[in-house]
Amino acid sequence: MVKIVSRKALNTQIVYDIGLERDHNFVIKNGLIASNCFNKSHSTAYGYVTYQTAYLKANYPLEYMTALLTANSGDKDKVQKYIATCMNMGIQIESPDINSSEVDFTPADGKILFGLSAIRNVGENAINCILEARETEVFKSLADFCDRVDLGTVNRRTLQSLINCGAFDKINSNRNQLTQDLELVYDWAQSRARDRASGQGNLFDLFGGAWSGDSAVKNPAMNAVLSPPKAKEVPDLPPQEKLRMEKELLGFYVSDHPLKSIRKSTRILSPINMTQLKSQGEEAKVCVVVILNNVKKVITKKGDPMAILQIEDLTTTGEAVVFPKIYERINQVLQVDAKLIIWGKVDKKDDQAQLLVDDAEPVENVELVIVEMTPQQAATIEEHHRLRTILKDLQDQSNEKEKGKVPVIGIIQGENSRQMVRFGRQYWVQDSTTAIMALHNGRFFARIQSLMLKS
Repeated sequence: MVKIVSRKALNTQIVYDIGLERDHNFVIKNGLIASNCFNKSHSTAYGYVTYQTAYLKANYPLEYMTALLTANSGDKDKVQKYIATCMNMGIQIESPDINSSEVDFTPADGKILFGLSAIRNVGENAINCILEARETEVFKSLADFCDRVDLGTVNRRTLQSLINCGAFDKINSNRNQLTQDLELVYDWAQSRARDRASGQGNLFDLFGGAWSGDSAVKNPAMNAVLSPPKAKEVPDLPPQEKLRMEKELLGFYVSDHPLKSIRKSTRILSPINMTQLKSQGEEAKVCVVVILNNVKKVITKKGDPMAILQIEDLTTTGEAVVFPKIYERINQVLQVDAKLIIWGKVDKKDDQAQLLVDDAEPVENVELVIVEMTPQQAATIEEHHRLRTILKDLQDQSNEKEKGKVPVIGIIQGENSRQMVRFGRQYWVQDSTTAIMALHNGRFFARIQSLMLKS
């Protein structure tokens, strides 16, 4: 922090940049420093660009966020942050669509479509082939798609990736059925392509049209002969498996997110998200609600096990460290894909912020103690003191201060209003049932609510 104590004109001087990482401070004669040399024209240009982007975001949010996602498509952290921003703005991000998606992110019908270039195993040549085949007519089915594209360019692996990321969902949302059909349809389409290439023609051509043409439709018997093969009907994949494959192929959860359904409830526990960790002070105590992507077990020099966690919330991914004593206590809950609330301290290193874990708990196990109050109670100092005393007594009885895991939430219910008050961590309790009994004895109306109620 630099305070300007005086200003003095020194005319033209030779300056030396002392090379700070973010600010340009220049040493001049007599040890004086010209701080943040940022001329007026430069400031004006930045101000003008800022005004333009603010105007576009306010008046054309869909187009602006689409452009922002496309411009930063190579930066996974930024894309995830902007996807979360879109969610907060009410803009839906959809999985790639074989009939609508372009190369990059595309605005369509008030939503933003993922581009085909975002899909793993789908190369530039395959995308060009798909877009060219689509110019004349949209694809009506998986068989129609395989029959019209060059299967030498759009190979079996590419097709499987397109199915698994949801690109065919608007044609057939049963991805498992599409996978089973692909085994048969791919060979069928290759056979048709070989016949066309050899100039021999095939049964379809003899009847004067493709398998989906008018002649086949008008003749049911012919249609039965000419229809592409189809596998036996199978049930769709579980939603969790679909999400896992989306994440693997796109790098993000798109059609849904494991934490999305409880995002409002989790804000009660975690008022900050992971992108805001950098703005917290060193060793600041925080808690975050995350999904656990990976657990790397490490053995210390003393032979004690610890772990490095890869965690993710709706805004970004990050890292958390579990030292041996904590690992011994919580290792059973550290399972990949588990939804956890993690308490810890912020550790900053090389301009990056990570969590040093103090405790963790599966979100499914987290309960809230809800204390309902009238506006009259909320406005009475004596009532405040009485409530605080009850909660502090519960902490003292547990003999584990600062270790309460059950959040206490106040709800002030007026005639035409409802306001939530989040109690600090020092007022959280160890046992919800004991807390409810104590609050009832103190003439407060209280109840237990699961955090996992969808919001």
